[in-house]
Amino acid sequence: MLVAPADRKVPLVVASAEPILWQPGDGCSKVLVVTAHPDDVDFGAAGTIQTLTSSGIEVVYCMVTSGDAGSPDPNDKPEDLAKLRQKEQRAAAAVVGVTDVRFLGYPDGALTPSMELRRDISRVIRQVQPDRIICQSPERNYDRIYASHPDHLAAGEATICAVYPDARNHHAHRELMGEGLAPHTVKEIWLMATTPTLVVDTTDAFPSKVAALKCHASQVGEGEHLEGLLRPWGEGVAKLAGLPEGHLAEGFRVVNTA
Repeated sequence: MLVAPADRKVPLVVASAEPILWQPGDGCSKVLVVTAHPDDVDFGAAGTIQTLTSSGIEVVYCMVTSGDAGSPDPNDKPEDLAKLRQKEQRAAAAVVGVTDVRFLGYPDGALTPSMELRRDISRVIRQVQPDRIICQSPERNYDRIYASHPDHLAAGEATICAVYPDARNHHAHRELMGEGLAPHTVKEIWLMATTPTLVVDTTDAFPSKVAALKCHASQVGEGEHLEGLLRPWGEGVAKLAGLPEGHLAEGFRVVNTA
C-alpha cells in the first residue's frame, strides 16, 4: 500500500517542469491497472479511476497478490486475509466504477519480476487489450519510501516488461498463443508514485477516493484519518500543474510505449 503512517509528513516529489493537465477525449477507451496489492490503486489513483470511468473509459484491475501478508497479527491466516482483502478490493473498485477485478494469486511480500509474472501479466494484457496501463514505478523513491515496497517495485518492473516487449511479441511466452491470445501493443503507461509529467484533476472525485479507501477496513480501520492524509498530497500535486487553490490532483509519469 502507498500510505505512510498517519503522523509522518510525506515530502512532495517536485517535477523538473510543470506537468500537463489530462483532458477527457484523448482517444483512450480502455485502461488496465496493475498493482502489487489490494488498496495500492486506491491510495495511488482512485481519484483518477473515478474520473476516467465517469468520462466513459472502461477500467480493469489486476492485483498481483491478494494481500495475504497484510496484517500485524501473526495469528491471522494468509488464506483468510486473502479472501477478506479480495472482498475489500472488489467493494472499493465498485465505488469508482470498476467491475472487472482480477487477482493473480502471487504470495504477498515475495514478489520478483520473474518470467512467470511477466507471462501472467502479458496474458491479462492480451485478454483485456488496453490502450493504457497504470502501474507502480519500478524505481525506488527515497522521498516516499512507503511507495517503494519491494512488491511495488517488482510489480512495476514486471508490468513494464510485459508491455514491452512481451505482450506484443508472438515469440514471447509461446503458450499464450496456444491459449488463443494474440499479441497486443499497449500505447502508453502511466507510472504512479514518481515525478509526474501529467496530472489528473481529481477535485470532484476526492469523496469517491476516500470512500474507496474506507472499503479497506483491514488496512485503514474506520478511515477517520484518510482525508487529512490525502488532501495535502492532492493539493501539492494540483499546485505542480498550476491548478487553482482548493483543487486536488493525482500525478503520473507518462511513458510512450506505442
